[in-house]
Amino acid sequence: MGRAPLNALHIFVAAARAQNLTRAAEGLHLTVSALSHQIRLLEQRVDCVLFVRGPRGLALTAEGQRLLRNVAPHLDAIEEALKPLCARSGNALSLSATPSMTTSWLLPRLPAFVARHPEVELNLHSAIELVDFADGRYDAALRYGAGQWPNVTVELLLEEWLTPVASPALLGRHKRLRPGSFGKLPLLGPEDAWQEWFAMYGGTRPTRYAASFSDAESRQRAAVEGLGVTLGRTTMVRPLIEAGQLVALFPEQVKADRAHYLVYPERSRKHAGFSAFRAWLLDEAARSAAAPLPGFASRKTRSQRA
Repeated sequence: MGRAPLNALHIFVAAARAQNLTRAAEGLHLTVSALSHQIRLLEQRVDCVLFVRGPRGLALTAEGQRLLRNVAPHLDAIEEALKPLCARSGNALSLSATPSMTTSWLLPRLPAFVARHPEVELNLHSAIELVDFADGRYDAALRYGAGQWPNVTVELLLEEWLTPVASPALLGRHKRLRPGSFGKLPLLGPEDAWQEWFAMYGGTRPTRYAASFSDAESRQRAAVEGLGVTLGRTTMVRPLIEAGQLVALFPEQVKADRAHYLVYPERSRKHAGFSAFRAWLLDEAARSAAAPLPGFASRKTRSQRA
C-alpha cells in the first residue's frame, strides 16, 4: 500500500474535529475544494466512506470514528514532539531562572544584552522548580545550589556571600556597631548562618531571634521594613543597598554554602542565541563578583572557608 498519507490524515482529523468543511479549511488555510479532494483520496485509499455530509455539517461513519480514535492521538503526539524544536528555531532562547535571581540580578542587566543582541528572542521562565531539559522546552537555566546536577554542563557564575544588613531607620537607633557587639539588636533567623557569623567574628548570640523565615526574600523584605538585622545574600541585597532601603553594617562576610550556576544540556552548545547569551552572562558575572558592595572599598575580610 505504500506510505501512509499523513497530509490526508491530518486533514481528516481536522475535519472530523471541526465537523464542518468550511471551518476546517479555514483552520488549515486551504480551499474547501482542496480539502474535499484530500478526503476523497483518503476514502479511496482505505476503501470506505469516512463522512456523511448532512445539512448540519459532517458526521463520522463508524469506520470514520474508528480511524479518528486510532490516528488522532499519534498526530497529536507528533505535534507535541515538534513544538520545542520549533520554539528554538532561529535565535529564540528559552531560559529558566529562580525568581530571586531574576528580579534582583538578571533583570536589571538584561536591557544591555537585548541592546547588544537584538536578534535573540529571549523567553524567560521564572520558577523555583528544576527544569527537565529532556523535554526540549528550555535551552539553559540559572540555578542556586551546590552545583551538582547530573547529565548537564554546570558553570559557576557567582559565589554567594552573606553580610549583615538592616534598614536605615533601625540603624539610626544604634550607634558604633562592631561585628562582635550587635547581638542585642533584633536578628532575623534562621539561626545556622548566624552561628557561623558569631563563631567567626565573636560576640554573644541572642537568647532568641526577633523572627525566623523559611525563604531569603521574605527575610530581606522584613529587614527593609525595619523588623531586624538579617544576613543578606549579596546578589539580592545589592540593589536594595544602592536604593537606600538597606545598609550593609560591616565589610565582613561569610561565604554561603551554595552558589549561582549556569546549567545547560549538551545540545545548547550548537544554539547561536545561547552562545551569545552565555558569553554575555559570564562577563556580567565576573564584573559583578569584582564589584564591592556600596559603602565598602574592598572585601579582604571575607571568610575563606570551603
